[in-house]
Amino acid sequence: MAPEAESGTGSLPKEIWILVIGSFIVAVGMGIVAPALPTFAASFDVGVTAASLVISGFAFMRLAFAPVSGRLVSWFGERPIYVWGITIVGISTTACAFAGSYWQLLIFRGLGGTGSTMFTVSALALLVRLAPPHLRGRASGLWATSFLLGNISGPIIGGLMVGLGLRVPFLTYGAALFVAAFVGWALLRNSTLAAPQRDDTAPALTVPGALRMRSYRAAMLSNFANGWAVHGVRIALVPLFVAEVLRADQALAGAALSVFAAGNALVLLVSGRLTDRIGRKPLVLTGLLVSAVGSASLGFTGSVGWFLVASAVAGMGAGMLNPAQNAAVADLIGSQGKGGPVLAAFQMASDLGAILGPLVAGLLADSVSYGAAFGVTGLTAVLAMLVWAGAPETRPARQV
Repeated sequence: MAPEAESGTGSLPKEIWILVIGSFIVAVGMGIVAPALPTFAASFDVGVTAASLVISGFAFMRLAFAPVSGRLVSWFGERPIYVWGITIVGISTTACAFAGSYWQLLIFRGLGGTGSTMFTVSALALLVRLAPPHLRGRASGLWATSFLLGNISGPIIGGLMVGLGLRVPFLTYGAALFVAAFVGWALLRNSTLAAPQRDDTAPALTVPGALRMRSYRAAMLSNFANGWAVHGVRIALVPLFVAEVLRADQALAGAALSVFAAGNALVLLVSGRLTDRIGRKPLVLTGLLVSAVGSASLGFTGSVGWFLVASAVAGMGAGMLNPAQNAAVADLIGSQGKGGPVLAAFQMASDLGAILGPLVAGLLADSVSYGAAFGVTGLTAVLAMLVWAGAPETRPARQV
């Protein structure tokens, strides 16, 4: 039975809600470790650039393994890759807690990137396949909201845990990931909708075919900008900016990450519904503009209050952007959901941004200023806006 037939005209399949629960559990753990990771790396007597490399190393492994993840999803189906991906990150994160040197931390954290991209690609592939076309924005918004709600509580807990020791957040995150893997396995193993598809007659969208589409190229660039700002610079530089410029403790770094997540979560559900109603492109353009302003402003704040305001604005921009660009890519793949490699390439764009962002921003912070580092981050969103301005709308003309 097709997802549309089972879910009716206004409801989502229960499997999507299972993905929502899983992403929340993963995000809580990720938020817990985020404030501690750069500080833990710096504790091995390395500079800002080397500390940022730990963030980039994780993203580099995601980028390198993404094509393999796409093929694994095509071969074995989304469900087993989803569970194994989370489990691998759990093992890697637990190993980080026992790292005895900077290089051990870099290797352990980087290896987790392979499981992370398995989880992300398989979860996105399930969302594309199971969400009715007229509810793709809502499904993307719900999935992202659960992730962000976890990030709201996670960094606050992680900031407090740093006082107990820099290794404690990694042990907690590892435990949360093992729980998430079990939840995914237990709740999806008997699902007929989430079972691997056996219909080989339906055409699959290839990466070369997708790259010929202007909307896909635009989505790749906006995801690159989003990865640069959200998954790279925000995690790598915010804790260091708080310590070196604002002269505050790491509890504020956790609060800033949570404020970003709160601003994101405030608009995600609304933007998801709007992108189904008025189209993907308007929300993408608005989100990129707000993200550019918020990200660039971070480096020029001189007080805790304005820093938190800028963090909230950047979070709202990302919340407007993500459901719309995800729905646009889902539109291009189509209801058959045969687009694992295309989704992997789309995710690779974000990972490439998460790699380059901390490195470039870290170098600028060391050699020029934090203002320059965050300013360049905002510029990437502006460049994505220019490309999206010439891309066509992808929302289906007729809604079912």
